[in-house]
Amino acid sequence: MQAKHLIYGIMSATLAVGMTPTATAASKAATSPTASASSAYNRPPKEILDVMRAPPPPSPSLSPTRDKLMLVTMDEYPSIAKVATPFLRLAGVRIEPGNQSQHDTPGGYGIPPCVSAIDLVQVADGKQTAVKLPAGACPRRPVWSADGQRFAFENISSEAVELWVGDARTGAVRRLPGVRLNQMFGDQMQWMPDQKTLLVKLTTAQKAPPEAPPGSDGPGIQESLGATGQSSTYENRDTLRNRHDEQLFEYYGRSQLALVDAASGKITPVGKPGLYEELDVAPDGRHAVVTEIRPPYSYVTTFDRFPKQIDIWDLTQRPAKGANPVVHEIAALPLADRVPNRGVPVGPRNFSWRPTEAATLVWAEALDGGNPNVQAAERDKLMMLKAPFNTAPVEIARTEQRYAGLNWSEQPGVALLSDYDVNRKWVRTWQLNVDDAKNARRLVWDMSSDEKYADPGRPVRRQLANGFSVIRQDGDTIFLSGAGSSPDGDRPFLDKFNLKTQQSERLFRSTKTSYEQFIGFAGNDTGRLLTWYQSATETPNAFVRTLGAGSAAAAGEPVYASSGVALTRLTDPTPEVRQIKKRLVKYKRADGIELSFTLYTPPGYKEGTRLPTILNAYPLDYADASKAGQTTGSQATFTRLRQYRLLLLSGYAIIDSAAFPIVGDPRKAYDTYTEQLVANAKAAVDEAVRLGVTDPERVGVTGHSHGALMTANLLAHSSLFRAGAATSGSYNKSLTPFGFQNERRSVWEAPDVYTKASTFFYADKLKTPLLIVHGADDANPGTTPLQSVKLYEAIRGNGGVTRLVMLPHEPHWYAARESNEQLVYEMLRWFDKYVKNAPAATPAAGTQTASR
Repeated sequence: MQAKHLIYGIMSATLAVGMTPTATAASKAATSPTASASSAYNRPPKEILDVMRAPPPPSPSLSPTRDKLMLVTMDEYPSIAKVATPFLRLAGVRIEPGNQSQHDTPGGYGIPPCVSAIDLVQVADGKQTAVKLPAGACPRRPVWSADGQRFAFENISSEAVELWVGDARTGAVRRLPGVRLNQMFGDQMQWMPDQKTLLVKLTTAQKAPPEAPPGSDGPGIQESLGATGQSSTYENRDTLRNRHDEQLFEYYGRSQLALVDAASGKITPVGKPGLYEELDVAPDGRHAVVTEIRPPYSYVTTFDRFPKQIDIWDLTQRPAKGANPVVHEIAALPLADRVPNRGVPVGPRNFSWRPTEAATLVWAEALDGGNPNVQAAERDKLMMLKAPFNTAPVEIARTEQRYAGLNWSEQPGVALLSDYDVNRKWVRTWQLNVDDAKNARRLVWDMSSDEKYADPGRPVRRQLANGFSVIRQDGDTIFLSGAGSSPDGDRPFLDKFNLKTQQSERLFRSTKTSYEQFIGFAGNDTGRLLTWYQSATETPNAFVRTLGAGSAAAAGEPVYASSGVALTRLTDPTPEVRQIKKRLVKYKRADGIELSFTLYTPPGYKEGTRLPTILNAYPLDYADASKAGQTTGSQATFTRLRQYRLLLLSGYAIIDSAAFPIVGDPRKAYDTYTEQLVANAKAAVDEAVRLGVTDPERVGVTGHSHGALMTANLLAHSSLFRAGAATSGSYNKSLTPFGFQNERRSVWEAPDVYTKASTFFYADKLKTPLLIVHGADDANPGTTPLQSVKLYEAIRGNGGVTRLVMLPHEPHWYAARESNEQLVYEMLRWFDKYVKNAPAATPAAGTQTASR
């Protein structure tokens, strides 16, 4: 189908809130795509289609015992029929009523992909065993048991979310009968500390879901009685609207906790059915922190801000029917519908068990009302409570800034405590012994959260026999693994770090011509590393490396076996893509800030040939200009093509991941937002032109989400580009009045900032062709589909050149194969017409243009 002027209406087969599963049968028959549904979609040329449909490389998952490597391959693109499955919108959850599975990922960013293949590799000899998945299965990612003997996964069938268990030795898998998981609030399946049992949330046997005859919903009523306090932009997603929604929320949210024997399949119910959210089991396998959602519900916030009852249960108790095995009440939290932007709710939060003790619970509580904007000497305190929970909790630490985590070592006296200053974008980490009566702490790291070059990495962890993850510690030494950002790009590393001397020693670093990540130690030998190796031309594969082996390395580099031993031998699914070349390019913005991008050139490119070029970027906010210029990413990764990168196969050059920093005090950085956008773009385009690759008369721009706003603004405020393609953007910031990105002020406090950042208010000036694409079921509250519809109407009404493509059923990130093929078709068609084959441009007066 070659549509001349295709504008998809905002269509959706989603189940409107208020419809019942009974009523959806006819609706599903009328709206669900059939085998012929794909005929309504366009496709790009065959050479692009073949690359899109090639299987992706698998991702590795090392067993907790480090003797087996699991290779998990995902089905990147589900069918539009799967994406169009009807769902209910219930307080921030999109739930499919047919099987009570979550329709999208938390936050509404995409449909969870199915696992298409699982392979088990023995670290000792590389022997590989394929896991035989059932035909037509849609498994989620497997979860290892801590003893490495089993793995468990959820399988999404049309009728239920099933629980399957696999044997790590043979690869055999089997379904545990009678288990129907409830995915409504997450935490629906986890291994117990004995590694033989799973704690699950089961759907409950209920009558038919509550019905709402037409016209019986009644009004949806909200009321505010003068209390101050903002409701963060990111709370208002698929919220409840009326009493019937509340009934559906309770119906589908109610679950029965149960223990399931992984060997026999025996199911032992625990407690009574309820709206259970978080479940945290103690190392003793007996106690658990259980968070239960309670009414009254809110029509403003999502379920995570609803009132909650937080208790400690004894999972071994079997109280009378209709009771829960509660041994201690921690808190009854009220509705948190006025949490400040970037703030936290008051009361206990962030619960965790101490891994090396049977049942010692730690949590945080705000000392500043949860508000980062108030002056406070200390913002959080940490509380600790030990079994049998019959004494008052004790305070073990306070943080000057917001608590950011307590990472326990496998040695009881060592933990790393972090806090984060949201106003400075600054993170600090201390070494702490919570058992020390003096509660002395020692500062370990103190740096900007935007620091990349000096980032020490993250502690290497291991799982204890009880399943809890701790920092691996050998004497005074821990290990740190990181991205290794440098002026030459990312070079992943492994260090060992002495906690007493605070000195580090580099053990491993990826070469400049490859991208090799530390996966874990091979078995118990810290002298042998398991890595995931790839280069621009070499398929990702697992290698075993031996530290201290091989010839002497270059100055400043660690010594290790230069070749190692290949553990896997995965082949290249798209050899034609290897003809594409890429390089890291570094340059400076007019104000001296150092920037970089990755430059891709198409197959068969000859140096000196000027090409039509597409720039892609995503603006990021920085408080410090010196951090904004730090190079990240790598030109040595295995080249894969998705979305706009596929245009390389049609002769375009791509300026990819161009650095687009917005630099300034986080409280007012957006005062110069558009000026910095244009300065970033001009610097990038000028450099690509200087290199002789980019034709300055034929440059396009594209971006997603915040990058889509960037795209539209660059077309409105510069003449650097001949056309743009904006996907799932937000173009009128007055519709997110309490802040966006790092902008903290409300629209009433900074109306000019909101107006200037909003392309919608410059639609009369936007004459450069703009392709607008949006998922019709975008649940991200900052980028509702209405944003694209209104921008299209504004440009069209002012005589601009634009095209609106609404992708039915799609969330913020497009999932379906048909939708992604349509997107590439649209981009190729648009850029071919307005960039590659465009006539000579006439720059508008007073606008920024690329240097010739």
